[in-house]
Amino acid sequence: MKAIICQKDQGTFALTDLPVPEICNDFDVLVKVFAVGLNPVDYKLGEFIPGMGDDFVPGLDVSGEIVGVGSAVKGWNVGDKVLYHGNMFRTRGGFAEYAIQDSRTLIAHPNTSSELAAATPCAAWTAWRSLVDKLNIGTRESIFIAGGAGGVGSFAIQIARHFGVKTIITSASAGKHDYVRQLGATHAIDYRNEDVIQKVLEITGDAGVEASFDCVGGENDLICASVLGFEGHMAEIVKLVEPANYPDVFMKGLSFHQLALGAGHDNGPKAWSDMVKAGKAVSALLESEELSVPMLEVISLEQVPEKLMAMSAQRTTGKIVASLV
Repeated sequence: MKAIICQKDQGTFALTDLPVPEICNDFDVLVKVFAVGLNPVDYKLGEFIPGMGDDFVPGLDVSGEIVGVGSAVKGWNVGDKVLYHGNMFRTRGGFAEYAIQDSRTLIAHPNTSSELAAATPCAAWTAWRSLVDKLNIGTRESIFIAGGAGGVGSFAIQIARHFGVKTIITSASAGKHDYVRQLGATHAIDYRNEDVIQKVLEITGDAGVEASFDCVGGENDLICASVLGFEGHMAEIVKLVEPANYPDVFMKGLSFHQLALGAGHDNGPKAWSDMVKAGKAVSALLESEELSVPMLEVISLEQVPEKLMAMSAQRTTGKIVASLV
């Protein structure tokens, strides 16, 4: 089969031929890949995978059809169309014609195109779990989202809008303000030319927001913590939270939440269930068209290496999905 492998020593990716993977875990399924999304984690694999082999196939967000099942698989059959967010520590990911996945983290394919479906797991499921499971967004009236024009941030804005959050503030470069407002942001702050903390406090009458979400990293965790009001909640997905470095944490009674979507693969039944619930919820919004995937670019499998390198150099916009059908 055709597959893209990660060449760790060179820091590049290459198209090659590999054998179709075999099911080696009783709970696994073999999936014929229809489409696979590209994500920043795919080009950062060297940071996470010690001892990565020369035939490591990345690619986490897969839309496809089951063509083989392990002996312990329940509820899934050959011919079922599925969607999943893969485990980065397994060697046969989705940048290939066939991939292996644990059946306990599959969801039924939504009633959308395979390309649209494959654009959602990593970014949209992360946004859902952060806002819904961590920040309890349905009870909030205000949120600040750092990086609203990015993959996770753009879904987070739409999810906050879906739950009726009255004040949705985000940071984005000036040229993307119209874009984030179309997604549902009520206020957009130019992080390059404005003091984000000061602007958030102005918008909220110095009260701060009830919730904040860092989708960017860098110093944005400090910004997200600083804009919280009394007993506010912050979710972090890029780095480790550092409450000791944030102002007034004790006196304001702030709470901090860490989330890594992929950690759900290695933490048992509840973790699998939480991932599946998030996937089903996002798919429902996708089917009802309450959630959109703006600026979707569809490429071939052969184009994946150059697109991953372009992503690593921050030369891409929107969501990129490789189609194999």
